[in-house]
Order: sequence, then structure tokens, then C-alpha cells
Amino acid sequence: MVSRVDRDTVTGGAVVLAGALLLMLAFAVGGKGNESTEGYPLQARFNRADGINVGSPVRLSGTVVGRVVEQGLDERYRALLTLRLRKDIQLTSDTAAVIYTDGLLGAKFIELKPGGDERMLKAGAEILYTQDAVVIEDLLDMIIQQGRAKRGYLDKPLPSTIN
Repeated sequence: MVSRVDRDTVTGGAVVLAGALLLMLAFAVGGKGNESTEGYPLQARFNRADGINVGSPVRLSGTVVGRVVEQGLDERYRALLTLRLRKDIQLTSDTAAVIYTDGLLGAKFIELKPGGDERMLKAGAEILYTQDAVVIEDLLDMIIQQGRAKRGYLDKPLPSTIN
């Protein structure tokens, strides 16, 4: 017969072991710690960079090719982001950077869309063509306002469907 103390000890050990395994898995999935020093930097300015943080992925054709490594404001209070891309990724000078959301309520990321120019961006250069983040709340407000205007309820509350 197993005593209560032995059972509690085994249970506690299993919980600690499971926690340690989850922690190791999180570090393995999270990526390498030296990613921010490999590759080359590019800059991009956005009027709105909602949801983009240091560590947000940078994608090319849906594949992660870099990360946001620095975030700040320029002299006109626009978001100035520094991206670090893999060394093997070479982009044309007319590349565009667009902020997208992964699904309806998912995390934000930057998608790079190369152009057709023959000149390439060099390390430290700025991506001149950018498209800001779409804020879901603003989009929903706009849809509601258009619906109200179409039905003539712009300044009135919507009618109740409850009898």
C-alpha cells in the first residue's frame, strides 16, 4: 500500500517535471536568442503600427524572414520600425511593407511585397512604400455608420428587434 506522503511526492515531482518540459518547449519554439544580431536591418515608417511590437514577425510570401527589432517615433511622430531580415533575403528598392492581421483577431505581422525594380535595398535603407495597420474597431464603426446612413438611422438608435 502506498502512503499518502509517497503519492504526494510523486505527484509533485510529476508536476515539476511537466513544468520544466513546457518551459524547454517554449524556448525551443520561441526561436534562438541570437536572431536579433543575424541578418541586416531595414527601416520602415508607418502612420499607425497598432499591434506591432519588438519581436513581431516579418514575412515574405507568408514565410517568416525576419523580426521587428526596434520600435520608436520619428520627428513627425510616425512609427519608425527597424526590421532585421535574414542575410539571404534581398529586396528590391520598391518593396512595400504592409501590416496585416493573422486572421480576424490574430497577431499582427509585417508582410513584404517586392516590386520590380532592379536596384536592391542595402543594409540600413528605408522601405519607402508602407501601408498602415487596419484597426478592427475603426472598421466596424465605419460599417455600422454606413448601415445606419443607408437606413436613415444616422442620428437615431437602431430599432429593437425584441417585441
